[in-house]
Amino acid sequence: MKKSTAVAELNQRSREILRHVVDAYVQTGEPVGSRTLSKRLQTSLSPATIRNVLADLEDLGLLYAPHTSAGRLPTELGLRMFVSGLLDIGSLTDEERARIDLQCRASNKSMEDVLAEATHTLSGLSLCAGLVMAPKTESPLKHIEFVNLGPGRALVVIVTQNGVVENRVVEVPHDLPPNVLVEASNFLSARMTNRTLDEAREAILKELESHKHALDELTSKVIAAGLGTWTGGEADGALIVRGQSHLLSDVTALEDLERIRHLFDMLETREQMLRLLDLVGAAEGVQIFIGSENDLFTAAGCSMIVSPFRNGREEIVGAIGVVGPTRINYARIIPLVDYTAKVVGRLIG
Repeated sequence: MKKSTAVAELNQRSREILRHVVDAYVQTGEPVGSRTLSKRLQTSLSPATIRNVLADLEDLGLLYAPHTSAGRLPTELGLRMFVSGLLDIGSLTDEERARIDLQCRASNKSMEDVLAEATHTLSGLSLCAGLVMAPKTESPLKHIEFVNLGPGRALVVIVTQNGVVENRVVEVPHDLPPNVLVEASNFLSARMTNRTLDEAREAILKELESHKHALDELTSKVIAAGLGTWTGGEADGALIVRGQSHLLSDVTALEDLERIRHLFDMLETREQMLRLLDLVGAAEGVQIFIGSENDLFTAAGCSMIVSPFRNGREEIVGAIGVVGPTRINYARIIPLVDYTAKVVGRLIG
């Protein structure tokens, strides 16, 4: 009999014992033995009977014994079965919902600020590293303006038709006349309104290069610099990671520390993380990646829980989630990620 078939046909006794082994692992990270299980189980099974079930689950690849005569721990396959079929997902408290709503409130915040706050809050509540892939700005533009920040610096403010505000700081000449920023704002507003950044940027830059306008050279340079702040990886969105220190709070063994260090290296590899987060675009709801189910975590022994978020047109425009050890509290974190993704989706419109 294939393992996958055997897993699907586990009897109630085996399922219950597997559930308790995983529960103990999530709580303590320690192996659990037959005597401990006999006290936890509702049924009156003897330690000998439990040992037989543990041996059967080990043969199926769902459990393993880290040491001779030790208790059992779940394998990645065992964790996957638990998450997919045996997990009782919890619900958020009113206080947790209120905290997420408050921290993510979009008033006077740019898109990046909202996503950074959401990621920070999710990390704090889950005690894992939080991460988010921010969407690129695809909504048509409503307003664009240059604001003087003092000698040598100006702020480019873009407002999209769905209410998202994006801010970028651009360097300008120290002796820039005030009318140049006004002229640059008017020039861009006339050409970018009701078009997306991608649609407008290339056409405007070509117009500047061909000098088909009445602008002086200084104003043209300011406009080009303003447009340039949205180039460089914008098509892929932005990756924000918060709370990596949470991953070190429960490390006791040197090999665990090395795995976490490897994960830190992976989290800093933008291309790989964006590729992983992109996987959720083809699925509905919260997605769970356990250990070697994804190449990114093969050497790190970690899990990721991530959910896409949608704009007002129900299009997936980004993803938010957490990364932690494989023994993270799945029942608690899944609803946290799900609710935060829905809040972010409402805020971006």
